[in-house]
Amino acid sequence: MNPDLDRLQAYPFERLSALLKGNAPPPGLAPIGMSIGEPRHAPPRLVLDSLAANLHQLGSYPATRGLPALREAVARMLERRWLPEGATVDAETMVLPVNGTREALFSFVQAVVARRSGARVAMPNPCYQIYEGAALLAGAEPLYLDTTATTRFLPDLDAVPAAVWDRVQLLFLCSPGNPTGRTLSLDYLQHALALAEKHDFVIAADECYAELYDDESQPPPSLLRAAWQAGRRRYERCMVFHSLSKRSSVPGLRSGFVAGDPALIKPYLLYRTYHGCAMAIPTQLASAVAWQDDAHVVANRALYREKFARVLPILQPVLDLYRPDGAFYLWPQVEGGDDVGFTQRLHAQQNLTILPGSYLAREHDGRNPGRGRVRISLVAGVDECVAAAERIRSFILGKHS
Repeated sequence: MNPDLDRLQAYPFERLSALLKGNAPPPGLAPIGMSIGEPRHAPPRLVLDSLAANLHQLGSYPATRGLPALREAVARMLERRWLPEGATVDAETMVLPVNGTREALFSFVQAVVARRSGARVAMPNPCYQIYEGAALLAGAEPLYLDTTATTRFLPDLDAVPAAVWDRVQLLFLCSPGNPTGRTLSLDYLQHALALAEKHDFVIAADECYAELYDDESQPPPSLLRAAWQAGRRRYERCMVFHSLSKRSSVPGLRSGFVAGDPALIKPYLLYRTYHGCAMAIPTQLASAVAWQDDAHVVANRALYREKFARVLPILQPVLDLYRPDGAFYLWPQVEGGDDVGFTQRLHAQQNLTILPGSYLAREHDGRNPGRGRVRISLVAGVDECVAAAERIRSFILGKHS
């Protein structure tokens, strides 16, 4: 077996399950799950109708590069939603469909990393664990960029010595961030691009939460916009990852795309033809319909905004937390700094499941930047999120007895 498999850490939800084993929550309280970032809003009717209308096409093998109609829908959506006027995306050479961002984030690293001594993959810490696992199984060492209150919950790119950047082959960025909810500015992204050019690495921008943001007039900047405005008309060294899971509340569809530098897309497509990851034709057609429609996305975003508006007044008097720029997480600091104990006792007393922040981060140099915080996922309906907030408030006011 690949010896690097032994370096993989247990997934956060495996650790959470072990932590809560043996708990006996009050039987009169219905369970509320707020640990997993799995959207629970109703899927848009247009996606379901398209799937149903095209099930007969399951009799054909799909092409790895995807249907032209899907790639066109994605390219036009990028131009419409994330790029300045006049910017273009070539659907033929700059877009590939993928089976959700998780699959693509992992496989992209395997295709990009050159297996040589000292190779590094830089990533925010805490982060989506796929970044780390993909780096390890590609033969690279993770470079953890702590995101803390001191760094305004952003990776501090200037804290990395030039000699270390020289060993980096890939930089992961996530905006809005998981779990912090912070967005990266255009200046930040262009600074990252300048470092990538200087030190010869690629940037993988995980933008799966991009359509979930607080200020309707200010969507988070895309890495593609930053590249275009910096004069990089072919989005050199850039790859962005988008998914319908969060945008359209269809996590089970397993549908997303990657887009960016054609010099990266071409070899990645070659890798994917061996990887065996073509998307079913009914899924592709339903995805094209979803990427073409923005109205359901606006309605989806409004639901999350309502949840924050309802939940924050309940929790801010008892928790040290801020309103995130985007995504659907709260990232509060807990009194006493014991995120694991807080999570365990909350479940035992209130039948409410959240996630310890230390499970999402890695300890290095004697510190874990997630310790003392918890991630609360506002993925349920508005009323259930409000009920959960009331339970958390009652638990805290009861002094975690």
